[in-house]
Amino acid sequence: MPSGLMIFLAAGGTGGHMMPAHALANELRARGHAVKLITDERGMKIPGLFEGIEKHVIPAGRLDGGLFGMLKAGRSILAGRRQARALYREYDAMAVVGFGGYPALPAMLAASAMRVPTVLHEQNALLGRVNRMIAGDAKAIATSYANVERLKSAYAAKTVLVGNPVRESISRLGEAPFPLFDETAPLKILVTGGSQGASVLGTVVPAGLGALSPSLRMRLQVVQQCRPDDIEAVRAQYRDLGIPAELMTYIGDMPDKLADAHLVIARAGASTIAELTAAGRPAILVPLPSAADDHQTANAREMAAAGGARMIAQADFTPDTLARQIEALAADPQALANAAARSLSVGRPHAARDLADLVERIANGGAPLLVGSSLEARKTSPAPTQGMPA
Repeated sequence: MPSGLMIFLAAGGTGGHMMPAHALANELRARGHAVKLITDERGMKIPGLFEGIEKHVIPAGRLDGGLFGMLKAGRSILAGRRQARALYREYDAMAVVGFGGYPALPAMLAASAMRVPTVLHEQNALLGRVNRMIAGDAKAIATSYANVERLKSAYAAKTVLVGNPVRESISRLGEAPFPLFDETAPLKILVTGGSQGASVLGTVVPAGLGALSPSLRMRLQVVQQCRPDDIEAVRAQYRDLGIPAELMTYIGDMPDKLADAHLVIARAGASTIAELTAAGRPAILVPLPSAADDHQTANAREMAAAGGARMIAQADFTPDTLARQIEALAADPQALANAAARSLSVGRPHAARDLADLVERIANGGAPLLVGSSLEARKTSPAPTQGMPA
């Protein structure tokens, strides 16, 4: 495969769009390709991503807010489309990869108008609104799940399951043993609400941990991401409970925190699920009920069905429910280790590599899948006999 391709990545400004784009960018650059990013102001502010990569912010707009809102968004999209076309001409773009989100829409429309090959990547188990709008023009659609809701069967020939790319430092965690845990070891819990944090986790988790038996509560070690507005109140809760907790508004060293964790309590964003399953970490997942089309619930189903996670609807996520789940896990260390193995069994740690292969094929005029080729085989070792408690 020849080197030196110019690839543009277009991603909305949330972590769910930006993290897989970042992982793909690193893989493409390692192969000798040039990469540029199109995003929005939010994406520009996420620390630690796309270092050394040229970034561009172009106008975009959300297609909502009534007639006036639609007209305003339409003008912004057309302006962004013009700017993207100018960028593609200036740098001779060979392919554009869209990761969803409204900031990606004008970039993808410009590529289609110029007949620059496009690849869509869908992180969620439900095809996002922007990707639904432009799927027909894409040369290939890369998915993170075997079954993606709202993905038309007419697109089956150009749909490729690759997984959701994660950083190499996280994909390597799945190759290491699960952290030792027994009846006397500390129970290390990581709590994360995604790039935006989650107030409900800040409210329920400390109270749930405080409801544990004193003997277990004394063994807790907690790392928790909090919203900036909540962090001092959460800190006070843990201090009053006597539970050691490291709190932060952004987890910059996620690979290290995930490596130490025995159990993760989290939202069910696409990047969170990808990282948990690549690393092989069991989780209690609380899908965000306001997520578009309830896509976080769809995201969590595969991991929960495999036995690697317990999914709890936010309406049912109470301190008592959380405490019962943690007590059951701590009472049977082997169940926790088995749940970790089940989480790993549905992981796709080579997603960045497989997506980069697909982008190279499309950029060079190839088909989404080569005849006789196959992506990394899913793990086929027998599943453990016990996973997360009911």
